[in-house]
Parts: sequence; C-alpha cells; structure tokens
Amino acid sequence: MPVFVNRTLNMKKIKLIGFDMDYTLVPYNVEAFERLTYSLAQNRLVETLGYPEQVRTLEFDFNSAIVGLIIDKRNGFLLQLSRYNKVKSSRFGTEEVPFSVQNKIYENRAVDLRDSDYVSLDTSFAISYGVLFSQLVQLKKEGVDLPDFYQLEGDVMEAIDSLHKDDTLKSELRKDFPTYVIKDSRVGKMLERYKNAGKKLMLITNSDYGYTRTLLDYALNPFLEKHSRWQDVFDIVITLADKPKFFEQKGRFLNIDLESGLMSNHEGPVTEGLYQGGCSRVLQADLGLAGSEILYLGDHIYGDVVSIKKQCGWRTALVLGDLEVEMEGLRKSQVVQETIDSLMEEKEELENNINLIDIKKYEGKPANRGQLDELYRSIDALNSRISDLISQYRKFFNPYWGEILRAGSEESRYAEQVEKYACIYMTRVSDLYDHSPRTYFRPRKRILPHEATAWSCRE
Repeated sequence: MPVFVNRTLNMKKIKLIGFDMDYTLVPYNVEAFERLTYSLAQNRLVETLGYPEQVRTLEFDFNSAIVGLIIDKRNGFLLQLSRYNKVKSSRFGTEEVPFSVQNKIYENRAVDLRDSDYVSLDTSFAISYGVLFSQLVQLKKEGVDLPDFYQLEGDVMEAIDSLHKDDTLKSELRKDFPTYVIKDSRVGKMLERYKNAGKKLMLITNSDYGYTRTLLDYALNPFLEKHSRWQDVFDIVITLADKPKFFEQKGRFLNIDLESGLMSNHEGPVTEGLYQGGCSRVLQADLGLAGSEILYLGDHIYGDVVSIKKQCGWRTALVLGDLEVEMEGLRKSQVVQETIDSLMEEKEELENNINLIDIKKYEGKPANRGQLDELYRSIDALNSRISDLISQYRKFFNPYWGEILRAGSEESRYAEQVEKYACIYMTRVSDLYDHSPRTYFRPRKRILPHEATAWSCRE
C-alpha cells in the first residue's frame, strides 16, 4: 500500500525515527484482539463491579463501533461527527437514532469535545469499549437495572483499563500469539534498512519490558537478517512510557537491565539504552536534536500524534490499520460513486435552470409554471435514483457507520485530525519498506472550490 502525504517530509533530514509498538510496529488481528478484550471486560464488570449476569450473555458485534466515534455520556449515544464537529449519525444502544430526534437534541450545533460529557474513541483498542458501552445502554433501555450513562461509561473504561494494567489481557495474549499477532516480515527488513542508512531508531511503548521483550522476540526477531535480536536494532527503548503524559509532562527515567529486567535509577544524559518512564523533553535535549529531525510513528491519533505535534514539534506518521479494508471498499464501490457523481451533476444543472427562472420572478417577469414543474419532476426522479445508489454504496463499508474517514459526504472528525496532525499516514508501518530512507514525501496540491470552478469554466 502507498504512503499518504499531508505535509512535505524530507527523510534525508530525519536523524531519529521512533516507533510505538502495539498496532504500529506489531500489528494485531483487530477483531480477535477486541473480542478477547470484550470478553474479559464482561467478566470484570460482573465479578468486580457487581453488574448483573445478563452482561455475560451479550455477544460481541465487531462492526457496531469503529475508530473515531464519540460517546455522549449525557444522552448515552454513540456519535459520528463531521470535520466541523457536527453530528452526522448516531446510535442509542444498538439502534440508529432517527434524524428528527438527533436534530432535536444537537440542533446542528458543533459538539464541544472539551466538555467532559464526551469521550473520543480514537484507537483500535477502543472498539471493544464502544461495543460494550452501547450494548449496556441497550440493556438499560430494555429495563435491566444498570447505573446512569455516566457511570456506565466510567465502569466500562475502568474494566478495560484494569485488564491492561494488571496483566490479565497480556497474559492471555502471550498464551496464543498466533491467534492475535500478525507477523510482518518486512518490518524487520525496513528497520535494518534505516539502521544501515545511518538513522537512529527508538521504541516508545506503554507496555512493560517483560511483555515488550516477549512480543518482539516473537514478531520481530525471526525476520532480522543483520542483527541477532531486536534489542540490537534500537538505539533507545523506552517502556511503560505512559503516553501521552510522556510527551506532555516531566518524568524520571529508570535504567532496565537487558537480561534480568531489573530497574535502577538513571543518572546522566539519556542517549542510548533501555529505560522505563521519562519524558520527551529531557530525551530530546539530551540527544541534541531539533524536533524537525525526529519522526515518530504510532496508531493512536491523540496519544501518538496530536500530543507530539502540540508539545514537541516532532514530525509524525499515523498507522491506520482500518484503512486497508476501507481502501478495498473504495475500489469496489468506484463505479457506483462515479454514477452518483454523474447524476449529481445533472441535478445541479436542473437546479441552475430553476434558479434562472426564479431570478426572473424578482425582475417582475412571469415564471413558466409548466417548465418549472417539469424541472422539479426531473429532480425528483434523480433524487430517487441517487438515494438507491447511496444505499448500494454504503454496503461496501461498515454496515452501521459507513466509512471511517467520512461522515456522510463530508470528511469525518477523525479524518480532520489525521489531516491536521499526521505528516504522513499508512495502513501498515511496513508500507515504508517500499520507500528509500532518503525519500522526499510531497503532498498533492489540494484543489480549492474556486480553483476547480475556474478550471472547469476555462475548459
């Protein structure tokens, strides 16, 4: 797959390349991973937080949540927003909210995501979170005695977070890496190529060193050709980084012994080695690099990209695993989309004719009623055809939400975040294997509405 470019990025000027691990350097089988997380969270809600046994009977519906959705804790809704933060579609429990109800609640206003009533689902880890929250809301609608929506959201978050923190989830993953982890042979080769090109390599992960070592031994070591182990490839490894706090706050670095995993206080500059914790400010200062000389790749739009762009000024790359399926849907739906576009052009021409007739009315000239009626009938016929085609088009994407990077015909809020904060983005980190370490990534010129109009008039 290609690398998609939002801003110019000259790899010749990049001296240090950093990587997140989970879902970035190491891809997972998202559906299997999230199904496991969902199942463990169900049990924790019942056994630890006192939820009723009905919660255990719920079945995981992978498609009912996608990356980029918003939880509205006040109303119990899942929302999909446009790039302007307008609500384009919503679901209450497992059911779609009628437009009339949605419009009455949100009144076409921009949602202020700084409000604590809203929670963003901005990473693949959040799919099980969104699915479980919406199903609990549905149970509550059906009369099951459950807390209010605020506590529901908080309890789901607590259940899932605790699985990550107490090793429950990772211990299950370690038992069966082949089911959950996708091996990508090109990742190791790509890393060694960058190493040979004189780039320093860095790993920054929220996982602990024990899990990091086990996972990378499995997913990376078999594909290294010039190094015996992954620890020799990376100049700097930082575990339990606690991102995004790593990029936003001060923290102390601890040394980790490569073999035993034991920790000790670190003294002196951070230049090479294996660490736990710390912060980006000290790291960058000790390395003596400008922010523009560091590229960091991650999968979490906020934890790996937005916070870096705002706090550090590093160059950023986003790995969007969901985009691979979406690209396939775009390819398969191309003919349908082209037909919709053609019919929309016909509709616009008819509307222009109506406008010309309407203008005469304000000039005191009588409108041709018969001509207007014929134009409106033609538009009604086109609308019916376009509506049918839009229904066909949606079948190529998520059955509940459609495309991740679009909300209806507009770009989604998630797409706006990707465009605003990621210099480049890709479906897998190994997509960089197809590009030289000295590649000059250039974005295509964006065509503005007035430019498109001027060029079409010239033709």
